[in-house]
Amino acid sequence: MSERTDTVIVEASQPSVRLDAFLRDHFPGVSRVALQRLLREGAILVNGATAKATHHPQAGERITVSWPEPRAPAVEARDLPLNVLFEDEWLVVLNKAAGMVVHPAAGNEDNTLVNALLHHCRGRLSGIGGVARPGIVHRLDQFTSGLMVVAKNDATHLALSRQFAEREVVKLYDAILCGELPRSEGEVNAPIARHPSHRKVMTVLEGGRAARTSYRVLERLRAATLVEARLHTGRTHQIRVHFKHLGYPLAGDETYGKRQNARLAELTGVRAPRQMLHARFLAFQHPATDRRVEFHAPWPADFEQTVRLLGRSR
Repeated sequence: MSERTDTVIVEASQPSVRLDAFLRDHFPGVSRVALQRLLREGAILVNGATAKATHHPQAGERITVSWPEPRAPAVEARDLPLNVLFEDEWLVVLNKAAGMVVHPAAGNEDNTLVNALLHHCRGRLSGIGGVARPGIVHRLDQFTSGLMVVAKNDATHLALSRQFAEREVVKLYDAILCGELPRSEGEVNAPIARHPSHRKVMTVLEGGRAARTSYRVLERLRAATLVEARLHTGRTHQIRVHFKHLGYPLAGDETYGKRQNARLAELTGVRAPRQMLHARFLAFQHPATDRRVEFHAPWPADFEQTVRLLGRSR
């Protein structure tokens, strides 16, 4: 183990939250599987003693995390195209293409963003995310395009993770919704959890993890709405689930809006080629310079074309 540690003091008891989930909220750049492994290895202590992942944090407890030295990545580096917007010795900011999977998983093991980053950075990425996710602080869905920040070392990874956990990172997305959203702006504050019977799908569910999304309408289209969405939390599929919850799922999202997308195609003749979600703006404090940095990513061609087709006069 290295001597690099982080300490978290539990401010309020969490009787319905497991320790691994509690820590996942504090270190969003670290997978829950990696945290469970550290708990098993005794690298995470509660009041100086080992604890199980199922432990429920109690007010006043002192949780210490000792981060291991990076291990050699188990993923092969591959020369794949990357749209890098900014890079220095600490981090990389890129505009991820729709269709690119972020990290290797069953069925997608060779052509991922991690494969490309290992080649581009010549292996110089943080190891906290585990050997399958080097450098990955946050994620975008496979068919979501747009801005991501990647950590080149562990100090950067931890600093960025803290900013994500403390809601200091500003993330703005543009999305095309099926239907005409009645309100010009609003907020969805609804907990998200895995669907009880469809385990690959997320849903709004009482007792799930807190999730908050605010939005404003950018343009009203034919039988559709272009909106800007701001994430205040970072749950899996959050924007997609929250707009489905409102009754206006994303154009092109067959998982959460098959019926509404069929209706959109029927009314307009337009069928979006993928879920119309693009991470357009990202702002955070640079961990090394402490300067606020902002990045913008223009719409990709498929997003721009869909807006244009749906924007034709009524």
